[in-house]
Amino acid sequence: MEDDFILGESIEEMLHEAHYDVDWVRNGVDAANQAYDVHYDLYLFDINVPEMNGFDLLEQLRNADDLTPTVFISALSDIVSITKGFALGADDYLKKPFYPEELLVRVEAKFSKCQSTFHYGAISYNPKTKEVTKSGTLLWLGDVQLPLLRLFITNIGRTLSKESLFELMEHPSDTALRVAINKLKHTTNWDIQNVRGVGYRIEIR
Repeated sequence: MEDDFILGESIEEMLHEAHYDVDWVRNGVDAANQAYDVHYDLYLFDINVPEMNGFDLLEQLRNADDLTPTVFISALSDIVSITKGFALGADDYLKKPFYPEELLVRVEAKFSKCQSTFHYGAISYNPKTKEVTKSGTLLWLGDVQLPLLRLFITNIGRTLSKESLFELMEHPSDTALRVAINKLKHTTNWDIQNVRGVGYRIEIR
C-alpha cells in the first residue's frame, strides 16, 4: 500500500523482477478489501495514505486475527510512530527515504523466516520456489492452474469468490472458470466445492 505513484511503481517493478507476486493499492480502504479477499504472505504498508492510514488498517487486520507479517515503510521516523507501529503488530519498520535494495533484503528475510510448505491431501506447495508436488512427484502447472492452486491451498476452509478467481485468468468467464476448476480437481484429486452464487472452497481436513 503506497499512494506515491513513482515509489509504488518502483517497488512493484522491483518485487516482480525478484519473482514475487504483487498487488499494489493506493489507499487503506482498497488495502483492507484486498486483505479480506486474498490471502497474502506479506504486507508492505505506507502509513500516511488516503481513506484509512496504515496504523488503523493494521489494527483492524490484527483485530480480525490476520497475523500476516507486515512491514511499514514510512516517512514518519520519530520514535513515537515507530513504537506505535510495532505495538500494533508490525514486524519491521523501514524509514523513508530508503534504498530499494534494502527493502528487498528485508522482504527476503521475512520470507525466509515465515514461509513454509503448504500441504493438502497429496499436494505440497512451496511458495518460495513455487514448486508443486503430488506424493513427492513434481508437477508442472500452467499460468492459470498454478495461481488457482496457490489461492486454494492458502485459503483452506474459506470460500473464494468467483471475482477473486477471475482475477487470475486472462480471459475470465463462468465457463472458463468451470473448466479450470475441473482441471485442477483432476490434477490434485481435491474435492473443490461449488458454493452456488458465491464461489468455490475446499474444506479443512
